[in-house]
Amino acid sequence: SPVEVTLARLALGAAVLFAVMLARRQAMPRSRLLWAHITVAALFGNAIPYLLFAVAEQTVNSSTAGIINATTPLWTVILALAVRHQTTITIWQTAGLIVGFGGGLLIFAPWASGSDLTSAGALECLAAAFSYAISYIYMDRFLARRGMSPVTLSACQLLAASVMLAIALAVSGVKAPQFTAISVTAIVILGIIGTGLAYVLNYQIITSEGATIASTVIYLLPVVAIVLGVLVLNETVTATILAGIALILAGVALTRHHARAATH
Repeated sequence: SPVEVTLARLALGAAVLFAVMLARRQAMPRSRLLWAHITVAALFGNAIPYLLFAVAEQTVNSSTAGIINATTPLWTVILALAVRHQTTITIWQTAGLIVGFGGGLLIFAPWASGSDLTSAGALECLAAAFSYAISYIYMDRFLARRGMSPVTLSACQLLAASVMLAIALAVSGVKAPQFTAISVTAIVILGIIGTGLAYVLNYQIITSEGATIASTVIYLLPVVAIVLGVLVLNETVTATILAGIALILAGVALTRHHARAATH
């Protein structure tokens, strides 16, 4: 079930990162206030969006989910400006966000999805994308610059989210899952790489680049998926998809133009 999938990926990600913490002899945070912030970040950054996407993708195709997920950077900058977390947005950032989203449109071609974009699943994806936006800003403001290791922050956040999903599983009822080699392998990869290791990198990018630029990583997900599809599954790409990739890379580069200029 979606709850079981979400809990499994969170628990696996947390387990791997706590093993790293143990090897590095890193201590758990003791501050109650810090744990409160971690819990809020876990709710909006992990529990809500992971579960919503797992539920939504039972009824909508990956193209619909992908293009709605690609709205995350747009929601992030809008929300950041609304709550004064970010007071201005540069022309370069604006251009980059628009160009990157345009690239996502070319890749996912949502016009071919028909009624998917107006379905309940699409609304669930949209709520998940907005939840991601909240988490980027919250993590940037309250967690990323506390001088703590990204591994420690990520491990604790995934642990908090795992507890939330365990409660949700108890409430919704435990179903007997059907294990296969493929499903177990998929969950392990999703949990260890796509959740645990990815979240450490997420914190590092937020700390160094800020919430808005960090959120543009979402634009790169379809690019990686296409490259892996070609290398692993022998899939083919069209000229339209290549144009979309070019726009995404250009968009991400444009959003980082100010950051690069500031370092020189």
